[in-house]
Amino acid sequence: MAVREVTSAPSLATLYPKALLRRGGGSTLPSTELVRPEVVVDPAHVAAYNEVCGFRFSDELPATYPHMLVFGLQMALMTEPGFPFPLLGLVHVENRITQHRPLLLGETFRVSVRAENLRPHEKGTQFDMVSEVQSGADTVWSEVSTYLRRTGSGSGSSGPRTQLTPPKPSALWHVPGDIGRRYAEVSGDRNPIHLHPLTARLFGFPKAIAHGMWTKAHALASFEGRLPDAYSVAVRFKQPVLLPGRAAFTTWQTDDGWAFELWHARKPKPHLDGVISAL
Repeated sequence: MAVREVTSAPSLATLYPKALLRRGGGSTLPSTELVRPEVVVDPAHVAAYNEVCGFRFSDELPATYPHMLVFGLQMALMTEPGFPFPLLGLVHVENRITQHRPLLLGETFRVSVRAENLRPHEKGTQFDMVSEVQSGADTVWSEVSTYLRRTGSGSGSSGPRTQLTPPKPSALWHVPGDIGRRYAEVSGDRNPIHLHPLTARLFGFPKAIAHGMWTKAHALASFEGRLPDAYSVAVRFKQPVLLPGRAAFTTWQTDDGWAFELWHARKPKPHLDGVISAL
């Protein structure tokens, strides 16, 4: 795999218009790894992220924060001419983050992103965006984001739907209508489906929807003070949270950590499920 260094954070303001125009091309994932060799976190940006997502202020970065460091590189890779799929229309279906030890303000990191594991799915094609953060020679954080490119209109199942029963909630989330715009400000993820009902309708949504990575971060914030230094947190994104909205959040302990689910507050409609496991 060819390694290409990127000296500064990619301009998301430039990449999103490019993403709107791209239709995809090719049939294989690029054999390129994008790398930023020296990244120092801005404390003011971490503070803004913590406020939007619900984390306390600390010298330790939330485990979901390094996604802010890799997202621009992911966008840059997925908008290159040979990338096989258009960025807009991809569905983020799963995300696994592994933190090997707490990441601290003031550290200098090496950040890398690559695409791999192109594979069929019953609803289309999947692939993984693999991101890593290194401190010196050690990998201290990694992420696997799985994306689905839907093809056709089939549901993948012809049998009757199972009636879902939401668990008893541990907490009720009141998700404000502007959370998509607020998270977009700190993340740079200005996908139109998150910003306004009018732009969301252009892509088939009745209202703007919350960012999946905001829902994951907000869920993780509820576990602060109860997690080990080294752990993984994996989620599956299901049906989106329409804005504004209310959601029922449920947690329970497992043998090696925690599990959690997010549901619509009044309907048997799951938004995500997740597992936190100690390393």
